[in-house]
Amino acid sequence: MLLFCMAAAGCTLPRGAALEAEIVNASKDEVAAFAVEPVTRANLARLKSWPMTGWSGSYHWLEVQRGPLSNRLFPGDELTLTIWDSDQNSLLIGPGQKQTQVTRLEVSASGDVFVPYVGDIQVSGLSTTAARQAIQDKLGMVTQSAQVQLQLQQGPGNTVDIVSGVGRPGSYPLANRNASLLSVLAQAGGIDKGLRHPIVRLIRAGKTYEIPAEALLADASKNIILRGRDQIVVVKDDRSFIALGATGSERLVYFEQEEITALEALSIIGGLNDGRANPQGVLILREYPDSAVGGTGPSKAETIFTLDLTSADGLFAARNFLIHPDDTVLATESPVTSAQTVLGLMGRVLSINRALN
Repeated sequence: MLLFCMAAAGCTLPRGAALEAEIVNASKDEVAAFAVEPVTRANLARLKSWPMTGWSGSYHWLEVQRGPLSNRLFPGDELTLTIWDSDQNSLLIGPGQKQTQVTRLEVSASGDVFVPYVGDIQVSGLSTTAARQAIQDKLGMVTQSAQVQLQLQQGPGNTVDIVSGVGRPGSYPLANRNASLLSVLAQAGGIDKGLRHPIVRLIRAGKTYEIPAEALLADASKNIILRGRDQIVVVKDDRSFIALGATGSERLVYFEQEEITALEALSIIGGLNDGRANPQGVLILREYPDSAVGGTGPSKAETIFTLDLTSADGLFAARNFLIHPDDTVLATESPVTSAQTVLGLMGRVLSINRALN
């Protein structure tokens, strides 16, 4: 029976996670495919200088700039002109009339609008007030008493598209040239409350800008002025990391804020399992692009960062070490747990042996 007990002690026991030594020791092999880097306060600055993986590392947003106080005309806009003329022999007004209306004058792709008797007038980029004056000045060459009133029907150049992530996606005309992002989002029914950590994306002139909705709502300086043809997309933050091993939960974890430290990550996943985890063996598995390897960067693309949460140095380092999207956070099994399992099994075998004797 004792031989059976010893054999049982030598068996490989089922575990929920690997031991730290099983993973890390392999890095000592000269041909190891990965490198191991301890996370301490002494080398934290060096590790932080390495490139970000999984995303750009920060959100790029525009500076707030006020627009003009009145609308600007753009190609595709339509104008309606109401013209008054007191000249008895006016070319513009019929006999016995005081005014006439010219409708649906479209601003051409070149920025001109055609007005009868005076031809093409450049109006693109002008305010409605300046465009009215330009048209009246041209008409003054035909009849000096003409006066003009201008009404604007905005075309696609004065609208923005809200594609997704709001209550009512669609195209929205800009009320004026100081229409802010938040005001247009409000017109569209606001940001969908079901989105996890929503990100607001603005597509303008072939470039994309991003900001967390939380930051947009919290800081008035982020509430930019929109321009015609802007496109707005509100999406959920799809950045994530994987939690494995002797943790409170093993799952795919999505980022709920812009940055997550190692300590915050452990808190999010329910901490370490008190009965199983090795607090000296928390590992962060990360893959860098080949272009980042060498020089002042990582020595190998596949890198394992080790955290020791039993020392003040390790804890302070962990609260400042950032988790990257697509990282794997692995809490290794405590070797004490395996030993206790073996001893417990041996104790049960000995008890059975005494009972049989």
